[in-house]
Amino acid sequence: MVRRRGQVQTGTTDQRLLDSHGRPTGCTATVAGDAIQSEFVEGFGALAELGPAVSVFGSARTPADSPGYATGVRIGRALAEANFAVITGGGPGAMEAANKGALEAGGVSVGLGIELPFEQGLNPYVDIA
Repeated sequence: MVRRRGQVQTGTTDQRLLDSHGRPTGCTATVAGDAIQSEFVEGFGALAELGPAVSVFGSARTPADSPGYATGVRIGRALAEANFAVITGGGPGAMEAANKGALEAGGVSVGLGIELPFEQGLNPYVDIA
């Protein structure tokens, strides 16, 4: 999970997990399993803290200079101004546009994505990934 700007927390998920369990150094299998599970728990926990939110779907291939991108920015901004967090896939195109509008309006911008080889990463307007 990635947090940016005002959503940053101290330490990492793994640090918090290891600090809370106090296991001896030789327990790597159990600690690794706990670390994977803790990533799911932390992700769901972050979403549970959002409050009202709207998911915005759209193409990763929408050009930044297109009318569709401009519409996405306006939608993201309007949702944030109405006190909704904006959730997208965190990628480029229409998803980036909605995240950008939310961020510019001072709202919470969330990207729920996966890491894929040869694909672009997280767009710069996401606060919580």
